[in-house]
Amino acid sequence: MRKLTLLAIVGLLAQLVDGSLGMAYGVTTTSLLLAIGTNPVAASATVHLAEIGTTLASGTAHWRFGNVDWGVVFRIGIPGAVGAFLGATVLASLDTTTAKPLMALILVALGVYILVRFTIRGLRTDRLGQPLRSRFLAPLGLFAGFVDATGGGGWGPVGTPALLASGRIEPRKTIGSIDTSEFLVSIAASIGFLLALGSQGINFGWVLALLAGGLIAAPIAAWLVRHLPPRVLGSAVGGLIILTNVRTLLGSSWVDAGDLTRAATYIVIALAWVSAIAWSVSEHRKDSAVTPSHVAERDERSLEADPV
Repeated sequence: MRKLTLLAIVGLLAQLVDGSLGMAYGVTTTSLLLAIGTNPVAASATVHLAEIGTTLASGTAHWRFGNVDWGVVFRIGIPGAVGAFLGATVLASLDTTTAKPLMALILVALGVYILVRFTIRGLRTDRLGQPLRSRFLAPLGLFAGFVDATGGGGWGPVGTPALLASGRIEPRKTIGSIDTSEFLVSIAASIGFLLALGSQGINFGWVLALLAGGLIAAPIAAWLVRHLPPRVLGSAVGGLIILTNVRTLLGSSWVDAGDLTRAATYIVIALAWVSAIAWSVSEHRKDSAVTPSHVAERDERSLEADPV
């Protein structure tokens, strides 16, 4: 019961982050399942089964709040479903001793990407409103779907930053569209796992616990997306993913690091993580302080030009 309660809480927190940032439900929950010793294939299958419900709830909530671009949803989601089905098939064919460190390595790479992307770089806005073409969205969806199924998460970490970096769709619609299209990806990945493995190794109690937490958080996250600073949240989530999966890597047969090496590595990662969050908070405060003054200055110039 304690484990189910923990999974429900993790599902809730992960969905709060995912629904407000457009990423991290899969990588966060998969990282936890790996940390407690779950088979990598079963971990990814469990998470994707839970995501069928959470992404449906999240997509519905984002749609109700006007955060969804349906053209983007289908043009990225359908190729994503194809990639997810292929990724599930590939992961199911790997030996467990190979799959676990491989998945951890993919998740570490995604964590580093999230941490660096949101700590150092801001959101581009100079191209806002320009069309997103299928020749960009289709390959992106195919790749993100494949990574998502093989890594237990990755749809958001690959898709959300790519759309944000394009600068052609506002952040809230990027997040809402990615979350909504993930419903298609989750269904395809789940079908792939079930066809390859049946229900072997999948704990449906865990699926329901993750789903329950996610369903509670989905509408809250869709509302929060308008208010939370993505830069700070991205830094926090990226560091957590890195720390969790480096632990798996250091204990694997690939590395088999000693206690001293592990401790030193954890300390370095923790210091870098805290520094990244502090930097993001500082930059967010600067941005928040600058924006009102720019608005006031613009209004003042407008009044001088037209006193009436």
